[in-house]
Amino acid sequence: MQELSVKVADKRREAQDIVSLELVDAHGSPLPVFTAGAHIDVHLPGGLVRQYSLLNDCAERTHYRIGVLREIDSRGGSIALHDRIGVGDVLRISAPRNRFALQPAPRSLLLAGGIGVTPILCMARQLQAAGADFEFHYSSRSRARAAFLDDIGGSGLAAHTRLHFDDEPGTALNAAGLLAAAGVGTHVYVCGPAGFIDHFVALARAAGIEDARIHFERFAASEHVAPLEGDQAFQVKLGSTGEVFDIPADMPVTKALDRHGIFIPVSCEEGICGTCLTGVVEGIPDHRDSYLTDEEHAANDQFTPCCSRSQTPMLVIDL
Repeated sequence: MQELSVKVADKRREAQDIVSLELVDAHGSPLPVFTAGAHIDVHLPGGLVRQYSLLNDCAERTHYRIGVLREIDSRGGSIALHDRIGVGDVLRISAPRNRFALQPAPRSLLLAGGIGVTPILCMARQLQAAGADFEFHYSSRSRARAAFLDDIGGSGLAAHTRLHFDDEPGTALNAAGLLAAAGVGTHVYVCGPAGFIDHFVALARAAGIEDARIHFERFAASEHVAPLEGDQAFQVKLGSTGEVFDIPADMPVTKALDRHGIFIPVSCEEGICGTCLTGVVEGIPDHRDSYLTDEEHAANDQFTPCCSRSQTPMLVIDL
């Protein structure tokens, strides 16, 4: 995977517990092109790697801009970017990748909750530039916690945007009504906390919107990524050599194989980013990721060994 060296050109407080960082190429070169909904891997002190969506206009190549929420239960990523990384520091990042891209549609409905506004804001910018028909709803616990309101108000997006705050009852969103009135052909995009996504996806389906028109991206792993009570040991066989390895009930596939010198690159270790995605030749995976689509899960020809397991006694993988 291509890696880039970038310098922090600006860092600012955007809302309570949220900062933004502006990243420029360390050597002054243009940055790779990206599309709305794309994210980058950011390599942090201590070997941590975290994924952050790009929120600036995707026509810009002079810089990337990310937003970072200070997570209460942070494993070190958000704390590092809030407290240890400052203007002038140099970071390694991946080239942008996109699993949450805009689709051609007569109308788009954008739904953001909390820090999930970052990719949604980029989408809104692109749709506005294209003169497309769209509506942007941004929900937050309060105005103090709502980031990038100046970006929205100062860019012409305000006419397309509705703001919803938990502590302002007059701004409450009638989500069921909104989705029921979405219209034929409307594509729905959702990003935010897991509960926010699950709520809106369920409402969209209840409103008769088929899954092909519902798009979402999670910033945290599904609840079942951790080992589950009753998990069983199984075996993994390498398709290239025929070697067979035991996978203990309480150990991820990646870690078990690493102990035998079989390295699979990992990043998030939560089934979110897809860095470790590996082909499956035989057997049925027990999918526990948030990266693959339902259709890709059903195909059972690939899985995320950082968190997923096996429903069969053996998985033959494409290694």
